[in-house]
Amino acid sequence: MPTASFTVRHWPGLRTEHAWLPSHDRATTTKPGQVGVAFSGHRDVVYATGGRTVRGDHAPGVTIVSGPDPVTWLRVHEHIEALEMYPDPALLDGRRIAPRIGEFDGTVLAIASRLRRAHATGLSDVAASTLAHRLADHLLDSYATQRAGRLGVSEVNRVAEHVEARLGQVLTLDDLAGEVSLSPYHFHRCFRATTGMAPHAFVTARRMDRARLLVSTTALPIDRIATTVGFGNLSHFRRLFRRHHGVPPSALRVHRIEQDST
Repeated sequence: MPTASFTVRHWPGLRTEHAWLPSHDRATTTKPGQVGVAFSGHRDVVYATGGRTVRGDHAPGVTIVSGPDPVTWLRVHEHIEALEMYPDPALLDGRRIAPRIGEFDGTVLAIASRLRRAHATGLSDVAASTLAHRLADHLLDSYATQRAGRLGVSEVNRVAEHVEARLGQVLTLDDLAGEVSLSPYHFHRCFRATTGMAPHAFVTARRMDRARLLVSTTALPIDRIATTVGFGNLSHFRRLFRRHHGVPPSALRVHRIEQDST
């Protein structure tokens, strides 16, 4: 079995680190600001980042984007082969790269595969610079937020879709922050800076909009609608509904019935 190896290469606009480690019990850390590929697959891996601990399986070739926080690999059963790429911040135009761990990205995999080979065979400055710019362009298109302290369009959409699919379930700040791999504190700040609404206000607004739709278009009892959109307390639901829509749900339903009968 090969012994552990670790090499670092400095290219125009990019630094890369290639590591091969046999299976071991020690925690390892991926530094902030990197995008890389885990060429080795991992079952039941456990890692911590942004105040969260995550457990799952990673297929060979998945992308690891650490974002502003380090990633600590607490448990990895198999050997590790990974290439970490650190693009020059100037190529990213000062924009923050959102973390994303364990997803497949064919463009990142192709660039990382070429640079992994370059660790052994070398690469011309022009070719390396071309790869650095290609990587930076891809990160800006697919992973970058609008600017530091804000969420990107895809991140807001992921959170909104998560909320929409679970309006009747318990939703916590940790759940929403986990959708974009941020700590709850940073997520709350970034979400509000991006949307103009605090996360809890956004969730409440979506629940009230869904409730209005159900009141207006179905014959479901009001208490059933309340539980359908995540409210166990009917009085609290009625107060919020009136605050958001100007009338209690019963008045809106009466108005609909009157319209239907004319």
